[in-house]
Amino acid sequence: MQRVAISTLGCKINQFESAAMTESLGKEGFRVVPFDEDADVYVINTCTVTAKTDAESRRLIRRALRRNPEARVVVTGCYAQVAPDAVKDLPGVALVVGNSEKKSIVELLRDAAPADKVVVSDISRERTTEGLRLESFAEHTRAFLQVQNGCDAFCSYCIVPYARGRSRSVPLDEALGGIRAFAAQGFREVVLTGIHLGAYGLDLEPPSSLLALLEAAEAEAAVPRLRVGSVEPNELTDDLISFLARSAIACPHLHIPLQSGDDRVLERMGRRYTAEFFRERVGRLVAAVPGIFIGCDVIAGFPGETEEEFANTVRLIGELPVASLHVFPYSRREGTAAARMTGQVDGKVVRARAEALRGLGEGKKRAFCEGVVGRELAVLVQSRGQDGEVVGLSRNYLPVRVPDYTGEMNVEVTVQVTRVTADGVRGVIRG
Repeated sequence: MQRVAISTLGCKINQFESAAMTESLGKEGFRVVPFDEDADVYVINTCTVTAKTDAESRRLIRRALRRNPEARVVVTGCYAQVAPDAVKDLPGVALVVGNSEKKSIVELLRDAAPADKVVVSDISRERTTEGLRLESFAEHTRAFLQVQNGCDAFCSYCIVPYARGRSRSVPLDEALGGIRAFAAQGFREVVLTGIHLGAYGLDLEPPSSLLALLEAAEAEAAVPRLRVGSVEPNELTDDLISFLARSAIACPHLHIPLQSGDDRVLERMGRRYTAEFFRERVGRLVAAVPGIFIGCDVIAGFPGETEEEFANTVRLIGELPVASLHVFPYSRREGTAAARMTGQVDGKVVRARAEALRGLGEGKKRAFCEGVVGRELAVLVQSRGQDGEVVGLSRNYLPVRVPDYTGEMNVEVTVQVTRVTADGVRGVIRG
């Protein structure tokens, strides 16, 4: 029985695909072990969003070989997809596997001496995607369901369309089947994920939409909680906002990429909206769905970003009712249009701006948490700590700690929030 260890970098799609590989390998007689244990094969599922993540992938390769110099190291994921020749030449790499070929990981690992060291197809030619079927998942209460892959946006800073290919959707019936399957396994919450989730269904025949999928899932009500991952601001339509306002299962939580609060920077990024449009959409969403948790991506130090442009971003975020920021210091990524732009911002300035945005985000998160003190939240109980305290997740995405809980896991309880903690809030059971 071969021992296989898998390490995953990057997005929830990668996490989902690693879970699928783990399940497939376990079914076919492989023994999957933690990455820090001795293994015969180390699989590294890489990200390539920035040069830093490429470096992290290389570090994991070296770490695996230090653990077992005789092991086979297999590199897959987005770094393997966009730079297969560079990856295959890294010391110790036995096999490079593209994103489309991940589904064949069992067959690839069974072949001890493959004719080709690189198994990477042209992902830009892919026009369909398969829904990955999982019978188990790392979390016991929440499951992630991949319903879309790829992206057609080609923002100037982003390598993802080259790593993931064109936007491709899982057929609606198959996506609904995935939700039903998770519900049958006892999951209480399903998170819909995709590289460009708002483009779901546009490539199907006949065309569909994310809203159509959500409405169909609402009609079935297979799971009590359905969470949407990320939606672009120009895809946050009035109809989608109306659905979120009236839905019994859709969680009041949405991630909306902002990237910049300055129109000139947004134009250089290739983003298809203005700062004022973003402000209007968020305002309409908050008015329709009180208490909704809104997270935003923002990039610090994009090429050419002036002090004035950065100040516009800080001002807009400060005025918006958002609850968290995911801050990315701009990192030059070869192969993107932004890497060729003039006016690359000095690294010290980029880091200082990113730190300022993180501070702003921390203040936003604390203010949101303080705003729920005294309120009652529906909390999905997930795990029990050594001190008898349990941790759960509210529908609006807050980690909630509850002392002296003696009930079952994987149930939704009503918690009255009593105070703010370092990572979320604390409360007591009600009802």
